[in-house]
This record gives sequence, C-alpha cells and structure tokens, in this order.
Amino acid sequence: MRPLLLTTTEEGTGKTAIALALAQLAKERDMDVGYMKPKGTRLQSQLGKTIDRDPVFASELLGLDRDIAELEPIVYSPTFIQGILRGHEQPERLRATVKDRCDAIADTTDFLAVEGGGHLDTGAVIDLTDPELAALIDARVLLVSRYDRPEDIDTTIAAARRFSDHLAGVIYNAVGDAELDALEADVVPFLKERSIPVLGVLPRKRELAGVPCRQLAEELGAEVLVDAGLDSLVERFLIGAMGREAAIGHFRRTRSAAVITGGDRADIQSVAIEAPGVECLILTGGYRPSDAILGSAASNAVPVLLLGADTRTAVDRAETVVRAGRTRDERVVTLMRELLLDHADVEACLGID
Repeated sequence: MRPLLLTTTEEGTGKTAIALALAQLAKERDMDVGYMKPKGTRLQSQLGKTIDRDPVFASELLGLDRDIAELEPIVYSPTFIQGILRGHEQPERLRATVKDRCDAIADTTDFLAVEGGGHLDTGAVIDLTDPELAALIDARVLLVSRYDRPEDIDTTIAAARRFSDHLAGVIYNAVGDAELDALEADVVPFLKERSIPVLGVLPRKRELAGVPCRQLAEELGAEVLVDAGLDSLVERFLIGAMGREAAIGHFRRTRSAAVITGGDRADIQSVAIEAPGVECLILTGGYRPSDAILGSAASNAVPVLLLGADTRTAVDRAETVVRAGRTRDERVVTLMRELLLDHADVEACLGID
C-alpha cells in the first residue's frame, strides 16, 4: 500500500495527532503499521542528540521496533540548514536516504503514516517540500487544514493543487460551532466540484485546544513558584504591559489564558490572579514576586511560573508550545481517534476500498 503523507497548511492543525490516531485505527483493522517523519522539526535534546519529539512518541505509542534515526532521517535544525547553505550536505544524497528508508518501512507494513514538516514548504532548501516529498515516495496525501473564515478556502485550494493526483483528500480540524454549518453546506460541495474531496470535518474540542500549565512549565524550562492548578489548560496568552485599570477589563474578557508580565509588576499580577479566565501567570526577567502575590495565587489555584527571559521572548516561546499542542499525551490521540470515527471517512483516509 502506498504511504500516506499527512501535510498541513499551517502549524498547529493537529496533523501529528491525526497521523497517530489513523495508525491506531489501522492497527485495530489488523494492519501492520509504521510511522516516519522525514524532516524532524519539533526538536529537543535527548542524550546529547537533537531529535524530533514526534517520532519518539510515535514509536512508544505504536510499539515500533525501529531506531529513531530510521523514522527521522533528517534533523531539520538551524544547524542543518546552515550546513546546507555552506555546502556541507548533498541534497541528492539526503533525498535518496529518505526514499530508501521510506521504501524499507513501507515494504514491511500495511499502512505507513508519513508526517510532513511544520508547513508544506518546509524542506525547500533541499528540494524536499511536502509536495516534492509526495512525488519522491509516491504517497497519497491527506491535507489537514483549518477553517475559521471564508478566506481560508483559498489556502486549502492552493495547497491541494500543489499535490495534484497525489491528493487523497482534505481533513478540516478544530472547526468551531459557528463555522460548522457553512463549511459542510457550502465549502465541502464547492471543493468536491473541483475534485478536492473532504474526508472529514472535525469539530473543535476544548480538550485538544490548549496545553496544561504543567506541560507549559516543562517545555519553557520555567521555575514553578506556585504549583496549584497546573492541570488547567492554556489556549492563549495576554501580555500584561498596560496599567492596572486597563488590565482589569482586558483580563476579565478572556478565558483559558496565561498572563505574561514582568516579575516586578505586582499591580498586573494581582489583577490577573483575580480574573476568572486567567489560568496561569508567567513572570519574566527573573524577578520573584512578593510572598503576598504567591499566597494569593495559591489561594486562587493560579500557577505561577518564573522565567529569566524578557517578555517578548517568553511570548514567542510560549506560543510555540501552544501551537505544537498536546500530541505527546496518549489521551489526545485517543480523543482524535474518536473524532475521526465520528466525523471522518476512516476507510478513505487509510486507503481501504
């Protein structure tokens, strides 16, 4: 069976969770499954090596008996890209390695989920964007997209055209209640007329939308000053750079938010702790707050995290964590499996006639 390449129009669409949930559904159909991410982009250091966290989690979840290097031939890091620019790597050799390893896994499995990069253009420097990867390994392509407004249809169509005959279909993920009717009544038929099948429309689930404060602390490398409420979910961030009065109204209009502010801004911290929609307080600059602030946070079950970085850097890092999502939680993959069973054509996704 041809590999299934899962690609996306933007980061944070749930591509990894869908890939792993489909692999689980294939296993339930007595299929031997495999997973591969040729261009590792969600990087972390482990035992002195830089690797992508997705193949590590996929190997554990699916019980794969292969070395991580086989599942992730290219560590797509800034150092790797710099080496390409300086001529230290040969793109032709890299593409040949990707194809050889993909073929080797495909030959021993009934279903192989191949995960694309963070964006379908990742890999252009070595002529291995996701459309080029699909052609190289002759993959069927499942395009994971979002739909928040009518203009998003342009992005879906443009991406689908780049895959031509390799496109198996589109899955819209995390669709809000307000957009569901319009998507199913207007967009799906419109795409079908243009030979772009929509294989699933998955509704937004809050459990899949954010990350727990505990995970946020771990991935930011933050010092936890108050550990109450660490299981609360964060979906968005607010920068506490305004005055106290402005902050009162701003914070009370939000939900599932983390407030990022300087550790010396006690006025903003106290307002954030009292706001019902603020789930976490992230303090920057390495400044520790007063005992009164910490006591108030503990009483209101608002975790307090401390970072040495400045506020702008903290925001960028935190947003990256939330965009990456909660895929490395087995419960997330289980929820995605249920969504696929209820709202997608699983057989068509798996390539089963």
